[in-house]
Amino acid sequence: MAITSPLPLFVLGSGTDPDTERGVECPGELPPASDPGLVERARRAKEKLGDRVFILGHHYQRDEVIQFADVTGDSFKLARDAAARPGAEYIVFCGVHFMAESADILTGPDQRVILPDLAAGCSMADMARLAQVEDAWDVLADAGVAEKTVPVTYMNSSADIKAFCGRNGGVVCTSSNAKRVLEWAYQQGEKVFFLPDQHLGRNTAVLQLGYELDDCVVYDPRQPNGGLTRQQLRDAKVILWRGHCSVHGRFTPEAVDEARARIPGVQVLVHPECQHEVVLKADLIGSTEFIIQTIEAAEPGTKWVIGTELNLVQRLAKNHPELEISFLERIVCYCATMNRIDLPHLVQSLENLVEGRVVNQIEVDPDTERSAKQALQRMLDLPGDSARD
Repeated sequence: MAITSPLPLFVLGSGTDPDTERGVECPGELPPASDPGLVERARRAKEKLGDRVFILGHHYQRDEVIQFADVTGDSFKLARDAAARPGAEYIVFCGVHFMAESADILTGPDQRVILPDLAAGCSMADMARLAQVEDAWDVLADAGVAEKTVPVTYMNSSADIKAFCGRNGGVVCTSSNAKRVLEWAYQQGEKVFFLPDQHLGRNTAVLQLGYELDDCVVYDPRQPNGGLTRQQLRDAKVILWRGHCSVHGRFTPEAVDEARARIPGVQVLVHPECQHEVVLKADLIGSTEFIIQTIEAAEPGTKWVIGTELNLVQRLAKNHPELEISFLERIVCYCATMNRIDLPHLVQSLENLVEGRVVNQIEVDPDTERSAKQALQRMLDLPGDSARD
């Protein structure tokens, strides 16, 4: 017997309903809270499941979802948290698709990873498809540079891109350890092929490793040969994939200038997925965890504008009333795909689990998992803490 009547949710590709799938639109402010009655339904279902379920909540999730998370964090930290709970039969990942894939790769074969809404993807990860990357690798081979090049993929990539790197001697990185990973890569080869976020790759190579902007070229998969000549590929030290975060990529240098003019004494704190011109104007640059830790350690009365996802910025402002915290770009929205995971979808997932039905399970095939683990393990084998995003 069903616990309650089904929730009015659309399946992937069949339409949208702003009343039950908030986050599809981008009004420039957070969507309203879900029906308060869903809170009790989520609480009751989670209570019935007990230790059989472990809920992961990414920092960019809305508060109505975060309240039910057993742990919060960035993508790779959450995947490792799931792996550290082998007794949990169900891992409900309130994040996006590539994150759930990473959790499936790292968790045990008897654990099932669930993504409450399959439409919760990542525009950055979707910008690098396996067939495109394999074609690019052929272009590098034709130019005579593939054997000298180490592929490095950001954690924000699909499992098959991680597997590609694993098969070709490459590695995964996070926004926290990108410098250390690139240093390792240059010990293995002469060049780096960085996927899929050009901005993190460029900012790390130029600002942390000391390369010049002219050492970086951008491979555009929509152009013949990536829009590059063989000589450009031979001369480059960093071959950047033309990809970006749809949120961080929208922050502008003009927004930084406007914030400084509007708020005297403000400190500008941005994510390294931002454009190079934005990062150059910022006071501090770092991963999501770095941003959170910086705000938590900030002196009372200090002023901050933050260039990262809106849910997190508003949560930081709410949790730290002793600080003056503002969102950097007034016209930039929250991450619409991340926000597809709302309370109705979470309730649907939990109530189905109570009834013994697993919906929206994420499974990575064994061959892809094996190769992706190689790339992840190379990162984990590096000295220092490689577990932070």
